[in-house]
Amino acid sequence: MRSATIERKTKETEIEVTLDLDGTGRADIATGIGFFDHMLDQLARHGLIDLTVRAKGDLHIDQHHTVEDVGIAIGLAFRQAMGDYRGITRYADTHLVMDEAMTRCAVDVSGRPYLVFKVAFTRPKVGDFDTELFKEFFQAFAQNAAVTLHIENLYGENNHHIAETCFKALARTLRAAMAIDPRQEGRVPSTKGRLGE
Repeated sequence: MRSATIERKTKETEIEVTLDLDGTGRADIATGIGFFDHMLDQLARHGLIDLTVRAKGDLHIDQHHTVEDVGIAIGLAFRQAMGDYRGITRYADTHLVMDEAMTRCAVDVSGRPYLVFKVAFTRPKVGDFDTELFKEFFQAFAQNAAVTLHIENLYGENNHHIAETCFKALARTLRAAMAIDPRQEGRVPSTKGRLGE
């Protein structure tokens, strides 16, 4: 079973995340930030990841700590659930459209964290969500999941659509990259014989 539970508690947030990488896309999300909950639901549903998130954060200050710490916890859970990477496809990419918007996402489930994020928003908020925090979430996820992640919005006008294509594209790309390739015969997909170095 490729699953994990992470509990993270600081003076700013209390986070609990449970995920199953081989799930059916069930989501039970409660962060206190409506649009963020909606995006995490997309990540679960389109990645076929069963995901439960419970977050209590200092939202009376702003959303930053909650969003970043949820990204950290989901990333840590993903990394733990991946185990030793044996048999995975490893690389994947997706072009995902939603109405007028198209976003490209590529990932290497490599054990080496890196983020390239080329997405511009024209409004400071989408719903109740601060748009500058999208990058913070993806950065926290990539660093703690130990994946190389590139997300680029190629075009779009509606900020909701642009944001949603980012999360859906990540979901579909992770789904493909972490899939078990039977031709790998249980090997780690690296000429080094191991990943993360």
